[in-house]
Amino acid sequence: MTAGTEATEETAPGYEQARDELIEVVRRLEAGGTTLEESLALWERGEELAKVCRHWLEGARARLDAAVAGPEGGDTPAE
Repeated sequence: MTAGTEATEETAPGYEQARDELIEVVRRLEAGGTTLEESLALWERGEELAKVCRHWLEGARARLDAAVAGPEGGDTPAE
């Protein structure tokens, strides 16, 4: 990861917080009634939140894969 990404991770919200905020962003976009500038800002925030959620989910997947693989780190037993 790049230095910019690392700094973002330190201040990034947790998965549930990002998901809840993303739901609110989508609700506001679907409701309409915002200016073009507000809509663009909401869209950009939604993209950021989606990246945060993807990051958390990818990390969870990696942890699950590692747990399933066992302490050896492989799928097949050592001979």
